[in-house]
Amino acid sequence: MQESENRHVYDLEERTFQFAKAVRLFIKKLPRTIANIEDAKQLVKSSGSTGANYIEANESLSPKDFLMRVKISRKEVKESAYWLRLIHETNEFDADDEIVSLMNEAGELLKILSAIINKHK
Repeated sequence: MQESENRHVYDLEERTFQFAKAVRLFIKKLPRTIANIEDAKQLVKSSGSTGANYIEANESLSPKDFLMRVKISRKEVKESAYWLRLIHETNEFDADDEIVSLMNEAGELLKILSAIINKHK
């Protein structure tokens, strides 16, 4: 096997897309309470904005613009983690696997985006 086949190809644009998609699929299963509806709206916006801003960063016109867009992406994933935690702590789940998985993914994305920011400072 060649070295290029062994190397894991990582696409952060796709990963942030999959995160936003998983959030939307999860939200469809939530009980329709006033709080969940409002929290879900915020979560949909922030989870989608994470990937959208990362895509914009990759199309940036300057290193300064790139860094700003990645910082916005990181801010949005931090917000997503907040809404996920709030939903988790204000609802009863039969199996926490899905929301815990989403919370973990938000944490991983936060670490990745922070590493990108630290590398480009």
